[in-house]
Amino acid sequence: MALLTAFASVLLLAVLVSSLANRTILSTAALFLVAGFVLGDGALGVLSVRPGDELVGTLAELALFAVLFTDGMRVGWTDLRTAWRLPGRALGWGLPLTLAVTASGAHFLLGLGWVESLLVGAILAPTDPVFASALVGNEKVPPRLRQLLNVESGVNDGLALPFVMVFLAVAAGSDDLHLGALGLELGLGVLIGVAVPWLAIKLEQTRLFSASTQYEPLNALAIGLLVLALGKATHGNLFLAAFSAGITVATFGARQRESFEHFGELIAELFKLAALLLFGALITPSLLGSVGWQGWAFAILALVLARPLAIWLSFLGSGLSVREQAAVAWFGPKGFASVVYGLIVLASGIAAGQQVFQIVAVTIVLSILLHSSTDIVVARWFDDEREIPAWYGLARRLRGGAKT
Repeated sequence: MALLTAFASVLLLAVLVSSLANRTILSTAALFLVAGFVLGDGALGVLSVRPGDELVGTLAELALFAVLFTDGMRVGWTDLRTAWRLPGRALGWGLPLTLAVTASGAHFLLGLGWVESLLVGAILAPTDPVFASALVGNEKVPPRLRQLLNVESGVNDGLALPFVMVFLAVAAGSDDLHLGALGLELGLGVLIGVAVPWLAIKLEQTRLFSASTQYEPLNALAIGLLVLALGKATHGNLFLAAFSAGITVATFGARQRESFEHFGELIAELFKLAALLLFGALITPSLLGSVGWQGWAFAILALVLARPLAIWLSFLGSGLSVREQAAVAWFGPKGFASVVYGLIVLASGIAAGQQVFQIVAVTIVLSILLHSSTDIVVARWFDDEREIPAWYGLARRLRGGAKT
Protein backbone atom coordinates (compact mmCIF):
# COMPACT_ATOMS: atom_id res chain seq x y z
CA MET A 1 0.00 0.00 0.00
CA ALA A 2 2.84 2.41 0.84
CA LEU A 3 4.49 1.73 -2.51
CA LEU A 4 1.24 2.29 -4.44
CA THR A 5 0.50 5.51 -2.58
CA ALA A 6 4.03 6.80 -3.11
CA PHE A 7 4.03 5.94 -6.81
CA ALA A 8 0.62 7.51 -7.41
CA SER A 9 1.60 10.70 -5.57
CA VAL A 10 4.90 11.14 -7.39
CA LEU A 11 3.22 10.27 -10.70
CA LEU A 12 0.64 13.01 -10.16
CA LEU A 13 3.42 15.48 -9.38
CA ALA A 14 5.30 14.38 -12.50
CA VAL A 15 2.21 14.94 -14.63
CA LEU A 16 1.73 18.42 -13.18
CA VAL A 17 5.31 19.47 -13.93
CA SER A 18 5.77 17.50 -17.18
CA SER A 19 5.17 20.53 -19.41
CA LEU A 20 7.80 22.49 -17.52
CA ALA A 21 10.17 19.51 -17.69
CA ASN A 22 9.89 19.42 -21.49
CA ARG A 23 11.11 23.02 -21.70
CA THR A 24 13.79 23.03 -19.00
CA ILE A 25 16.49 20.85 -17.45
CA LEU A 26 13.93 19.49 -14.98
CA SER A 27 13.58 15.72 -15.48
CA THR A 28 10.72 13.44 -14.49
CA ALA A 29 13.20 10.53 -14.38
CA ALA A 30 15.34 12.41 -11.88
CA LEU A 31 12.18 13.34 -9.95
CA PHE A 32 11.28 9.67 -9.38
CA LEU A 33 14.87 8.78 -8.52
CA VAL A 34 15.09 11.55 -5.92
CA ALA A 35 11.61 10.72 -4.57
CA GLY A 36 12.64 7.09 -4.10
CA PHE A 37 15.77 8.18 -2.27
CA VAL A 38 13.81 10.49 0.05
CA LEU A 39 11.11 7.89 0.75
CA GLY A 40 13.56 5.00 1.14
CA ASP A 41 15.29 3.63 4.23
CA GLY A 42 18.07 6.15 3.88
CA ALA A 43 15.74 9.06 4.69
CA LEU A 44 12.05 8.85 5.64
CA GLY A 45 11.77 5.05 5.66
CA VAL A 46 8.37 5.01 3.92
CA LEU A 47 9.56 2.53 1.29
CA SER A 48 11.55 -0.35 2.73
CA VAL A 49 13.09 -2.41 -0.06
CA ARG A 50 16.20 -4.52 -0.46
CA PRO A 51 18.20 -5.25 -3.63
CA GLY A 52 17.37 -8.95 -3.32
CA ASP A 53 13.59 -8.40 -3.10
CA GLU A 54 11.73 -10.19 -5.87
CA LEU A 55 9.66 -7.08 -6.59
CA VAL A 56 12.79 -5.05 -7.38
CA GLY A 57 14.20 -7.52 -9.89
CA THR A 58 10.85 -8.27 -11.51
CA LEU A 59 9.91 -4.62 -11.95
CA ALA A 60 13.32 -3.70 -13.39
CA GLU A 61 13.09 -6.62 -15.81
CA LEU A 62 9.56 -5.70 -16.93
CA ALA A 63 10.55 -2.06 -17.35
CA LEU A 64 13.48 -2.94 -19.57
CA PHE A 65 11.34 -5.36 -21.59
CA ALA A 66 8.65 -2.72 -22.17
CA VAL A 67 11.17 -0.04 -23.12
CA LEU A 68 12.97 -2.32 -25.60
CA PHE A 69 9.69 -3.49 -27.13
CA THR A 70 8.54 0.06 -27.82
CA ASP A 71 12.05 1.08 -28.93
CA GLY A 72 12.08 -1.74 -31.46
CA MET A 73 8.84 -0.47 -32.98
CA ARG A 74 10.54 2.74 -34.04
CA VAL A 75 12.55 0.87 -36.68
CA GLY A 76 12.04 -2.02 -39.09
CA TRP A 77 14.37 -4.54 -40.70
CA THR A 78 14.53 -2.38 -43.82
CA ASP A 79 15.63 0.61 -41.78
CA LEU A 80 18.27 -1.48 -40.04
CA ARG A 81 19.68 -2.81 -43.31
CA THR A 82 19.81 0.57 -45.02
CA ALA A 83 21.08 2.54 -42.03
CA TRP A 84 23.34 0.05 -40.27
CA ARG A 85 26.64 1.77 -41.01
CA LEU A 86 26.61 4.18 -38.06
CA PRO A 87 24.97 1.88 -35.46
CA GLY A 88 27.41 -0.81 -36.59
CA ARG A 89 30.33 1.41 -35.65
CA ALA A 90 28.79 2.18 -32.25
CA LEU A 91 28.12 -1.50 -31.52
CA GLY A 92 31.10 -3.15 -33.20
CA TRP A 93 33.72 -0.72 -31.94
CA GLY A 94 32.10 1.60 -29.41
CA LEU A 95 30.67 -1.10 -27.14
CA PRO A 96 33.87 -3.14 -26.62
CA LEU A 97 35.99 0.01 -26.37
CA THR A 98 33.66 1.48 -23.74
CA LEU A 99 33.81 -1.82 -21.85
CA ALA A 100 37.62 -1.88 -21.99
CA VAL A 101 38.11 1.75 -20.90
CA THR A 102 35.56 1.39 -18.08
CA ALA A 103 37.19 -1.85 -16.90
CA SER A 104 40.61 -0.20 -16.90
CA GLY A 105 39.28 2.58 -14.71
CA ALA A 106 37.74 0.09 -12.28
CA HIS A 107 40.99 -1.86 -12.06
CA PHE A 108 43.46 0.98 -11.64
CA LEU A 109 41.28 3.43 -9.71
CA LEU A 110 39.24 1.07 -7.53
CA GLY A 111 41.73 -1.76 -7.21
CA LEU A 112 39.32 -4.44 -8.42
CA GLY A 113 40.67 -7.59 -10.01
CA TRP A 114 40.61 -7.73 -13.79
CA VAL A 115 37.68 -10.15 -13.91
CA GLU A 116 35.55 -8.00 -11.60
CA SER A 117 36.65 -4.87 -13.48
CA LEU A 118 35.60 -6.40 -16.80
CA LEU A 119 32.29 -7.32 -15.17
CA VAL A 120 31.76 -3.67 -14.17
CA GLY A 121 32.66 -2.60 -17.70
CA ALA A 122 30.15 -5.02 -19.21
CA ILE A 123 27.38 -3.85 -16.88
CA LEU A 124 27.97 -0.17 -17.65
CA ALA A 125 28.57 -0.54 -21.40
CA PRO A 126 24.87 -0.53 -22.51
CA THR A 127 23.17 2.80 -23.14
CA ASP A 128 19.58 3.90 -22.66
CA PRO A 129 17.99 6.66 -24.79
CA VAL A 130 14.99 6.92 -22.48
CA PHE A 131 16.91 9.42 -20.37
CA ALA A 132 17.76 11.44 -23.48
CA SER A 133 14.25 11.55 -24.86
CA ALA A 134 14.42 15.23 -25.79
CA LEU A 135 17.27 14.43 -28.16
CA VAL A 136 15.88 11.21 -29.64
CA GLY A 137 12.39 12.67 -30.03
CA ASN A 138 13.40 16.08 -31.40
CA GLU A 139 12.64 16.20 -35.12
CA LYS A 140 15.18 19.01 -35.59
CA VAL A 141 17.93 16.59 -34.63
CA PRO A 142 19.32 14.85 -37.76
CA PRO A 143 17.40 11.60 -38.40
CA ARG A 144 20.61 9.58 -38.73
CA LEU A 145 21.67 10.72 -35.27
CA ARG A 146 18.33 9.82 -33.68
CA GLN A 147 18.30 6.44 -35.41
CA LEU A 148 21.90 5.79 -34.38
CA LEU A 149 21.15 6.36 -30.69
CA ASN A 150 17.88 4.44 -30.84
CA VAL A 151 19.22 1.35 -32.62
CA GLU A 152 22.44 1.27 -30.61
CA SER A 153 20.66 1.40 -27.27
CA GLY A 154 18.13 -1.24 -28.27
CA VAL A 155 20.72 -3.75 -29.45
CA ASN A 156 23.58 -3.20 -27.02
CA ASP A 157 21.56 -4.37 -24.00
CA GLY A 158 21.40 -7.86 -25.43
CA LEU A 159 24.96 -7.78 -26.76
CA ALA A 160 26.34 -6.87 -23.33
CA LEU A 161 24.49 -9.71 -21.60
CA PRO A 162 26.82 -12.55 -22.73
CA PHE A 163 29.83 -10.58 -21.49
CA VAL A 164 28.12 -10.03 -18.13
CA MET A 165 27.34 -13.73 -17.79
CA VAL A 166 30.81 -14.92 -18.85
CA PHE A 167 32.68 -12.54 -16.53
CA LEU A 168 30.25 -13.37 -13.72
CA ALA A 169 30.89 -17.08 -14.20
CA VAL A 170 34.65 -16.52 -14.12
CA ALA A 171 34.36 -14.32 -11.02
CA ALA A 172 32.36 -17.09 -9.33
CA GLY A 173 35.16 -19.55 -10.08
CA SER A 174 33.08 -21.68 -12.42
CA ASP A 175 35.02 -24.06 -14.67
CA ASP A 176 32.14 -24.28 -17.12
CA LEU A 177 31.21 -20.92 -18.66
CA HIS A 178 28.05 -22.41 -20.23
CA LEU A 179 28.71 -20.71 -23.57
CA GLY A 180 26.40 -23.15 -25.30
CA ALA A 181 23.57 -22.29 -22.93
CA LEU A 182 24.20 -18.59 -23.46
CA GLY A 183 24.08 -19.00 -27.22
CA LEU A 184 20.84 -20.95 -26.94
CA GLU A 185 19.35 -18.27 -24.68
CA LEU A 186 20.19 -15.50 -27.12
CA GLY A 187 19.02 -17.50 -30.14
CA LEU A 188 15.72 -18.40 -28.48
CA GLY A 189 15.14 -14.77 -27.63
CA VAL A 190 15.53 -13.66 -31.24
CA LEU A 191 13.47 -16.60 -32.55
CA ILE A 192 10.56 -15.89 -30.20
CA GLY A 193 10.78 -12.17 -30.87
CA VAL A 194 10.47 -12.71 -34.62
CA ALA A 195 8.13 -15.72 -34.85
CA VAL A 196 5.39 -14.65 -32.44
CA PRO A 197 4.68 -11.16 -33.91
CA TRP A 198 5.00 -12.41 -37.49
CA LEU A 199 2.48 -15.20 -36.91
CA ALA A 200 0.08 -12.93 -35.01
CA ILE A 201 0.13 -10.26 -37.72
CA LYS A 202 -0.29 -12.79 -40.52
CA LEU A 203 -3.29 -14.31 -38.71
CA GLU A 204 -4.96 -10.92 -38.45
CA GLN A 205 -4.39 -10.32 -42.15
CA THR A 206 -6.38 -13.43 -43.10
CA ARG A 207 -10.11 -13.33 -43.86
CA LEU A 208 -10.92 -15.23 -40.68
CA PHE A 209 -9.70 -12.55 -38.27
CA SER A 210 -9.94 -8.80 -38.01
CA ALA A 211 -9.33 -6.52 -35.04
CA SER A 212 -11.86 -3.80 -34.29
CA THR A 213 -10.76 -0.19 -33.96
CA GLN A 214 -11.34 -0.35 -30.21
CA TYR A 215 -9.19 -3.46 -29.73
CA GLU A 216 -6.49 -2.63 -32.29
CA PRO A 217 -4.09 -1.07 -29.73
CA LEU A 218 -4.33 -4.26 -27.66
CA ASN A 219 -2.96 -6.36 -30.52
CA ALA A 220 0.66 -5.33 -30.01
CA LEU A 221 0.16 -5.51 -26.24
CA ALA A 222 -0.99 -9.12 -26.55
CA ILE A 223 2.01 -9.86 -28.78
CA GLY A 224 4.37 -8.36 -26.22
CA LEU A 225 2.84 -10.30 -23.35
CA LEU A 226 3.02 -13.57 -25.31
CA VAL A 227 6.67 -12.94 -26.19
CA LEU A 228 7.37 -12.25 -22.52
CA ALA A 229 5.58 -15.41 -21.39
CA LEU A 230 7.29 -17.67 -23.95
CA GLY A 231 10.66 -16.09 -23.20
CA LYS A 232 10.18 -16.83 -19.51
CA ALA A 233 9.01 -20.39 -20.17
CA THR A 234 11.88 -21.27 -22.53
CA HIS A 235 14.56 -19.20 -20.76
CA GLY A 236 15.14 -17.20 -23.94
CA ASN A 237 16.79 -13.81 -23.64
CA LEU A 238 13.89 -11.49 -22.80
CA PHE A 239 15.61 -8.31 -23.89
CA LEU A 240 16.61 -9.52 -27.33
CA ALA A 241 13.14 -11.03 -27.66
CA ALA A 242 11.53 -7.68 -26.79
CA PHE A 243 13.60 -5.65 -29.26
CA SER A 244 13.24 -8.27 -32.01
CA ALA A 245 9.48 -8.35 -31.47
CA GLY A 246 9.23 -4.57 -31.72
CA ILE A 247 11.23 -4.55 -34.96
CA THR A 248 9.11 -7.37 -36.39
CA VAL A 249 5.87 -5.52 -35.64
CA ALA A 250 7.31 -2.39 -37.26
CA THR A 251 8.33 -4.39 -40.33
CA PHE A 252 5.20 -6.44 -40.98
CA GLY A 253 2.46 -4.54 -39.15
CA ALA A 254 2.59 -0.82 -39.84
CA ARG A 255 -1.05 -0.46 -38.78
CA GLN A 256 -0.47 -2.35 -35.52
CA ARG A 257 2.56 -0.21 -34.76
CA GLU A 258 0.70 3.04 -35.41
CA SER A 259 -2.26 2.08 -33.24
CA PHE A 260 -0.05 0.89 -30.37
CA GLU A 261 2.62 3.59 -30.48
CA HIS A 262 1.18 6.11 -28.03
CA PHE A 263 -0.37 3.45 -25.77
CA GLY A 264 2.86 1.45 -25.68
CA GLU A 265 4.99 4.45 -24.84
CA LEU A 266 2.74 5.23 -21.89
CA ILE A 267 3.02 1.65 -20.60
CA ALA A 268 6.80 1.71 -20.94
CA GLU A 269 6.92 5.09 -19.20
CA LEU A 270 4.90 3.80 -16.24
CA PHE A 271 7.16 0.77 -15.79
CA LYS A 272 10.24 2.94 -16.15
CA LEU A 273 9.11 5.44 -13.54
CA ALA A 274 8.06 2.72 -11.07
CA ALA A 275 11.43 1.00 -11.44
CA LEU A 276 13.21 4.31 -10.91
CA LEU A 277 11.24 4.91 -7.73
CA LEU A 278 12.29 1.53 -6.33
CA PHE A 279 15.86 1.96 -7.50
CA GLY A 280 15.99 5.35 -5.77
CA ALA A 281 14.72 3.70 -2.58
CA LEU A 282 17.69 1.31 -2.73
CA ILE A 283 20.14 4.21 -2.75
CA THR A 284 20.97 5.17 0.82
CA PRO A 285 23.44 7.72 2.20
CA SER A 286 25.55 4.85 3.52
CA LEU A 287 25.73 3.34 0.02
CA LEU A 288 26.69 6.68 -1.52
CA GLY A 289 29.38 7.17 1.11
CA SER A 290 30.71 3.62 1.08
CA VAL A 291 32.28 3.96 -2.38
CA GLY A 292 34.62 6.74 -1.21
CA TRP A 293 36.13 9.41 -3.40
CA GLN A 294 37.58 6.76 -5.67
CA GLY A 295 34.10 5.45 -6.44
CA TRP A 296 32.79 8.89 -7.33
CA ALA A 297 35.89 9.65 -9.38
CA PHE A 298 35.36 6.39 -11.26
CA ALA A 299 31.69 7.23 -11.90
CA ILE A 300 32.64 10.61 -13.35
CA LEU A 301 35.38 9.14 -15.54
CA ALA A 302 33.04 6.36 -16.72
CA LEU A 303 30.64 9.02 -18.01
CA VAL A 304 32.94 11.77 -19.29
CA LEU A 305 35.90 9.69 -20.53
CA ALA A 306 34.99 6.08 -21.37
CA ARG A 307 32.07 6.69 -23.73
CA PRO A 308 33.44 9.87 -25.40
CA LEU A 309 36.84 8.27 -26.04
CA ALA A 310 35.28 5.10 -27.44
CA ILE A 311 32.90 7.03 -29.70
CA TRP A 312 35.65 9.35 -30.95
CA LEU A 313 37.77 6.37 -31.98
CA SER A 314 34.79 4.47 -33.42
CA PHE A 315 33.57 7.32 -35.62
CA LEU A 316 36.83 8.49 -37.13
CA GLY A 317 36.12 9.06 -40.81
CA SER A 318 32.41 8.39 -40.38
CA GLY A 319 31.23 11.67 -41.89
CA LEU A 320 29.44 12.80 -38.73
CA SER A 321 29.82 16.46 -37.90
CA VAL A 322 31.67 17.50 -34.75
CA ARG A 323 28.34 18.49 -33.19
CA GLU A 324 26.80 15.10 -33.97
CA GLN A 325 29.81 13.21 -32.64
CA ALA A 326 29.74 15.28 -29.45
CA ALA A 327 26.04 14.51 -28.94
CA VAL A 328 26.58 10.76 -29.48
CA ALA A 329 29.64 10.75 -27.25
CA TRP A 330 27.86 12.47 -24.39
CA PHE A 331 24.56 10.60 -24.57
CA GLY A 332 25.62 7.22 -23.33
CA PRO A 333 23.25 7.20 -20.32
CA LYS A 334 23.18 4.16 -18.05
CA GLY A 335 19.67 2.88 -17.48
CA PHE A 336 17.59 -0.22 -16.95
CA ALA A 337 19.97 -2.74 -18.49
CA SER A 338 22.73 -1.69 -16.10
CA VAL A 339 20.27 -1.75 -13.18
CA VAL A 340 19.10 -5.27 -14.03
CA TYR A 341 22.61 -6.60 -14.62
CA GLY A 342 23.81 -5.00 -11.38
CA LEU A 343 21.01 -6.73 -9.47
CA ILE A 344 21.92 -10.06 -11.11
CA VAL A 345 25.51 -9.70 -9.90
CA LEU A 346 24.35 -8.74 -6.40
CA ALA A 347 22.17 -11.85 -6.22
CA SER A 348 24.95 -14.11 -7.52
CA GLY A 349 26.80 -14.22 -4.20
CA ILE A 350 30.29 -13.57 -5.61
CA ALA A 351 32.79 -12.09 -3.17
CA ALA A 352 32.89 -8.66 -4.85
CA GLY A 353 29.15 -8.61 -5.60
CA GLN A 354 28.28 -5.90 -3.06
CA GLN A 355 31.14 -3.64 -4.15
CA VAL A 356 30.30 -4.08 -7.83
CA PHE A 357 26.67 -3.21 -7.19
CA GLN A 358 27.59 -0.11 -5.19
CA ILE A 359 29.89 1.18 -7.92
CA VAL A 360 27.31 0.47 -10.61
CA ALA A 361 24.53 2.12 -8.55
CA VAL A 362 26.52 5.32 -8.00
CA THR A 363 27.38 5.54 -11.71
CA ILE A 364 23.74 5.01 -12.73
CA VAL A 365 22.51 7.66 -10.29
CA LEU A 366 25.02 10.19 -11.58
CA SER A 367 24.19 9.28 -15.18
CA ILE A 368 20.44 9.71 -14.71
CA LEU A 369 20.90 13.09 -13.03
CA LEU A 370 23.34 14.38 -15.66
CA HIS A 371 21.92 12.94 -18.87
CA SER A 372 18.24 13.45 -18.15
CA SER A 373 18.87 17.09 -17.23
CA THR A 374 21.06 17.93 -20.24
CA ASP A 375 19.11 16.28 -23.07
CA ILE A 376 17.00 19.38 -23.74
CA VAL A 377 20.13 21.57 -23.73
CA VAL A 378 21.97 19.47 -26.32
CA ALA A 379 18.80 19.06 -28.39
CA ARG A 380 18.70 22.83 -28.80
CA TRP A 381 22.08 22.69 -30.52
CA PHE A 382 20.21 21.38 -33.53
CA ASP A 383 17.41 23.94 -33.57
CA ASP A 384 17.33 25.75 -36.88
CA GLU A 385 15.50 28.72 -35.44
CA ARG A 386 15.37 30.34 -32.04
CA GLU A 387 12.21 31.68 -30.57
CA ILE A 388 12.20 35.48 -30.91
CA PRO A 389 11.04 37.25 -27.75
CA ALA A 390 7.80 39.19 -28.09
CA TRP A 391 9.50 42.41 -27.01
CA TYR A 392 11.96 42.16 -29.92
CA GLY A 393 9.24 42.33 -32.54
CA LEU A 394 7.54 45.19 -30.73
CA ALA A 395 10.82 47.10 -30.52
CA ARG A 396 11.40 46.71 -34.23
CA ARG A 397 7.92 48.01 -35.05
CA LEU A 398 8.36 50.99 -32.77
CA ARG A 399 11.75 51.77 -34.25
CA GLY A 400 10.30 51.50 -37.74
CA GLY A 401 7.45 53.85 -36.83
CA ALA A 402 9.88 56.37 -35.39
CA LYS A 403 11.87 56.47 -38.63
CA THR A 404 8.79 57.31 -40.63
